[in-house]
Amino acid sequence: MMRVPAATLEHFAADALRASGVASDHADITARRLVEADMRGRTGHGLIRLPSYLSRIRAGGVNMRPEIAVLHETPVSALIDGDNALGQVVMTRATELAIEKARQSGLAWVGTVHSNHAGAAGLYAQMAADAGCVGIYLAVANANGMPPWGGTNPLLGTNPLAIAIPTTSTPFVLDIATTTASHGTIKVAAREGRPMPQGWVIDTAGRPITDPSKAHEGFLVPIGGYKGAGLTIAIGLLAGVLNGAAFGADVIDHRVDESTPTNTGQAVLVLRTDLFRPKPVVLAELTRQLDALRDSGAIDGGRVRLPGDEAARMQADAQRFGVPLPDKLAAQLHDVARDTGVESPF
Repeated sequence: MMRVPAATLEHFAADALRASGVASDHADITARRLVEADMRGRTGHGLIRLPSYLSRIRAGGVNMRPEIAVLHETPVSALIDGDNALGQVVMTRATELAIEKARQSGLAWVGTVHSNHAGAAGLYAQMAADAGCVGIYLAVANANGMPPWGGTNPLLGTNPLAIAIPTTSTPFVLDIATTTASHGTIKVAAREGRPMPQGWVIDTAGRPITDPSKAHEGFLVPIGGYKGAGLTIAIGLLAGVLNGAAFGADVIDHRVDESTPTNTGQAVLVLRTDLFRPKPVVLAELTRQLDALRDSGAIDGGRVRLPGDEAARMQADAQRFGVPLPDKLAAQLHDVARDTGVESPF
């Protein structure tokens, strides 16, 4: 495991994307979101994704010079056509627009159509929290691997949900897939050569699959049984069907088909914290209540860890000491540098 400064990783990833034909500003945004994911421990959506993104670019599956546009707009909503751009670029634009609208109108819902895989869900919700707002992010996953509850045809994905709530200190950031494990987490397990825990993937007879290289032979398991399966559908309807994006059988598995546009759908809801009470009062009360939970007594005698706490700690650690980079990933990224003709920092 090596440590590499975040700025070095961002420059490398952006250079590799630019060398592959991505517009300079889009390369910068995508690289920033990838490195942020690694810094916050969301390694399944970090630089591990760069080789597959570049492979998809080479296959013609991403529009290198997109015209991202607002198709429909009201004071509290917008639908953004990503024109098959890199997902991080589309979602960054969508989140920034939602924050801008929420500042004016109190709240805003912005959906996307013709987008792509956008990485770690929590990053976009946290953009809202960093702006002093509540952020809720939903997305349709870029591959199916789970049937509807009681079904046998895998028409649903890991459809993520992220909720970020600001405080006067560390924000609350919930970032979850609606399956027990995401494809990214399975990808990390495969890279590290370790088995998956039972309960991540099952075969058609309900038996556990623990070899990550055979995960595609089975079904992902929803969180909370039928409840998680229902939540997956709800997110797909709100982030996909509502926008005119892919859902169900229309979802393109971007791991297998690298050339067909995925028409990925996402949605972000941003709310100002002063909609009901003065902002300072709300932030102080949010902080007090969350600190009360942290101090309520942990099993190990320390503080209870809440969603977002460990990610914030890891991000601060990465900023100070560099981003942890496993040796296998560093080797893969070194190959990326060779293939794209950019300087390798590994």
